[in-house]
Parts: sequence; C-alpha cells; structure tokens
Amino acid sequence: MSELKTERERLPRWMKSQLPKGENYSKVKRLIADHHLNTICTSGNCPNKGECWNAGTASFMILGDKCTRNCRFCYVQNDVPEPVDWFEPLRLAKTIQTLGLKHCVITSVTRDDLADGGAEFWATTIRKIKELNPRTTIETLIPDFNANPELIQKVIDAAPDVISHNMETVRRLTPKVRSTARYDRSLQTISIIAESGIVAKSGIMVGLGETEEEMLQAMDDLRAAGCKVLTIGQYLQPDSNLLPVQEYIKPEVFEKYREEGMKRGFSYVESSPLVRSSYHAERHVNG
Repeated sequence: MSELKTERERLPRWMKSQLPKGENYSKVKRLIADHHLNTICTSGNCPNKGECWNAGTASFMILGDKCTRNCRFCYVQNDVPEPVDWFEPLRLAKTIQTLGLKHCVITSVTRDDLADGGAEFWATTIRKIKELNPRTTIETLIPDFNANPELIQKVIDAAPDVISHNMETVRRLTPKVRSTARYDRSLQTISIIAESGIVAKSGIMVGLGETEEEMLQAMDDLRAAGCKVLTIGQYLQPDSNLLPVQEYIKPEVFEKYREEGMKRGFSYVESSPLVRSSYHAERHVNG
C-alpha cells in the first residue's frame, strides 16, 4: 500500500505513535495555515505532531522553510531561501496569542545566506512574542550562527527563557550526519549560551550507529559546556534519500541514558524513543 503504512508496520511496537487527529489538532493546523507560518512539526515530519497539536502546542519555524544546509538526517528542504518576511514575527505573536499558549518553542532553518545568519530577525521575533504574550515562556532552538559570540548575544539579549542548540549526534558521526556544522563549534555555541545565565539545552538522536561509550562522552562534553537540559530520541529516516536507521534502540537503553545523564548533573533528561527536542519543553524553563 503506501510507503508510510509499510514503514509503520516495520517499526518496533515501542516506536508506533497515533496518527494526528482531533479538534485541537485541526484548530492549530488551521491557524498555522491562515497566518502563513511554518512549523518544524510538519517540516521535520515529527512523530509527536498529533499529541502536541492536540494539546494546543506547536514548535514554530521562522525564516522560511528552506535551509541553506543539507544535513543527512533532516527532512527540511535544502534550497535557496526566500527573502526575509519581516511581518512574520507579528503574525507568529498573534497566533500564539490566539492559541493562548503558556509556553512556545521557536526554531528556524539555518540562513547562511544572511550576513548575520538571521540573528536580528530572531531577536525581533522574541521581542514581538513577549510584547503580545507577556506571560508566555519561550524556548528558542537556534542554529550555531557559526559560534559567532556577537550573533548569539543578539538572541541572548532578547531574553528567551531557554536557548537550545542540538548536537544531533556523537563526535565521530558528526561529519556524516551534519553538513556544515561541527561538533566543537556546537559545544562552543552551547557554552556561550550557558555563560549568559540562560538555560542551555541540547538534543541528540540515537540509532545512527553510535556506541554507548560515545553517547556517554557526548553527555560529558555537553555538561562541561554548561548544558543543563538534554533530550535523547530515536532517529527515524524521514525520506529514502536520507540516512537509514542503523538500529532501533530499546526503551531500557533510553532509560539507562536518562539515568546516566542525571548522574552527570543535567537538570532534566528527556530520553525515550519518541522524544524530540521540543517534547515536554514547558518542563525545561527552570532547568
């Protein structure tokens, strides 16, 4: 039948999620479409979309839906981005207001085509959300901005509650999995965030061929950089042209990683097969 159904049938039982449906799901979907917004829920083909949208939450993606990088794990389209839409921050802030969100997650494509990587647009978006939604807490999932302290500082100065930057994978696999990003540069980005006093957060995918020893080393590296919140989830191949899954990690291994992370001093470790970087993000504000 369909490729999606075939793939779902191949998944181990612990990886199967409900197909999106429900009244709140339809409401969020309609508002996103009406306000011409993008979400990583859709662009990243997230398996938790149904659960999150039915809870009235979503992870919004700014600066368009085309990325200047071409990572081997990511479903977001690699192409020449469209011009920056400076009306988007207001539309996004109004959507969050209409939904009555207590917490929102904002991410973006990487815009290496822009002189500041989109940092000023990020700052403008955060400020506009806070202006219209003063009680809404904000998590920002940012690109590395090439670890440029001045650009990262623009996001910091806008004062979101959490700033996240995903490591995605272990050191050995980084060149294979990520296109332009570098392991140490991501650690440097996280260190700059942590030094500001804002909660620093990161995420890692498993099932790409990493070893347990490599995962524990990545945790140590993140803690040394000041990371307080860590998410660990199963990599799923979103398209046949992207990297295949090497292994479906069992739930007991995810629990072991959670325990190891807490031993290392993380404030929160979200670790289970369907976890994505914004999963239960509202819990991480006080990380």
